[in-house]
Amino acid sequence: EVQLVESGGGLVQPGGSLRLSCAASGFTFKSYSMTWVRQAPGKGLEWVSDINSGGDRTYYADSVKGRFTISRDNAKNTVYLQLNSLKTEDTAMYYCKKDGTRGQGTQVTVSS
Repeated sequence: EVQLVESGGGLVQPGGSLRLSCAASGFTFKSYSMTWVRQAPGKGLEWVSDINSGGDRTYYADSVKGRFTISRDNAKNTVYLQLNSLKTEDTAMYYCKKDGTRGQGTQVTVSS
């Protein structure tokens, strides 16, 4: 059974940083690309970033490009999302995703 467990969210001021983690189990992690998505209050799911299985190709939504960095450690079955220069509009529940499965999410709140 695929399991994805996100962590690292919290309350941060505008301009601050957070590092999200997603621990994966139940599948051969190193063989799959991984995705981060987010959902702001009252809005639909928004794609944020992808990383390929080897970690050498990354993709970002225009809204986060240059501020967020996705990475992975295949030895630890973990994918990360470094969030820098956070804005109030980044407030959302952040999920990691493998195909159609996502975890329970981790809340990021950007507020002064």
